[in-house]
Amino acid sequence: MNILTKAKAVHFDDQYLRVEFEDGRVILTPMAWYAELQQASFNQLKNYQLICQGTGIEWVELDYHLSIESMLLTQSQKIAA
Repeated sequence: MNILTKAKAVHFDDQYLRVEFEDGRVILTPMAWYAELQQASFNQLKNYQLICQGTGIEWVELDYHLSIESMLLTQSQKIAA
C-alpha cells in the first residue's frame, strides 16, 4: 500500500481516532485499537506531531508512533502481519 497524500490534522474522542488529509479525505479508526492512546490523558493525546512527511503520527511523551497506513488495515490483518 502506498499513501499518496499527507495527513494535515489528527482529532480524537473517546471512540475514534480521526486523521484528515490534505486532499480532504478523512479516515476513522476505533480508539480501542490503540491501548496506549486510550490510557493517555487528553493533554497527552493533543500533543502529537506528524512525522515521515505526513504519513505517520508521533506522541513523543507517550513514546508511541503510528503509521497512517496501518490505520487502513483491519485488526486481523495487523495480527497476521
